[in-house]
Amino acid sequence: MNSTMINMACIIDDDNIYVSLIKKIIKAKNLCSELLIFNNGQQSMTYFEENTDNHKIPEIIFLDLNMPVMDGWEFLEKFSEIKDELKKEIKLYVVSSSINPSDVNRAKSSPSVQDYLVKPVHIKDLETIFLQKAV
Repeated sequence: MNSTMINMACIIDDDNIYVSLIKKIIKAKNLCSELLIFNNGQQSMTYFEENTDNHKIPEIIFLDLNMPVMDGWEFLEKFSEIKDELKKEIKLYVVSSSINPSDVNRAKSSPSVQDYLVKPVHIKDLETIFLQKAV
């Protein structure tokens, strides 16, 4: 296996159809070896708080904004408070069906956010994100 390959990625999204599609693409293109899936921000935050070990932390997070329990905005707020404890560089991408400029600007203004992707995410975009680390 390529040593620069992404080992673990994480999807935080309550849209099962979208999650299923992204999982299939990641698997078919062999973009990472392990994938964490959470249906809301609270589930993922609990995971991050309980797993600060470097090898249990994903290198990439795809975060939806509109979810029940804890939405993407609340997750971003909490994540910025704990990300230094995780001792790993994590690239976080907001993935949303919202094209509202205020959402895009708000997400991009967060120091934790790498970029804002509009659903549906294209295969080429995913490949570019995953392969950036290999460069």
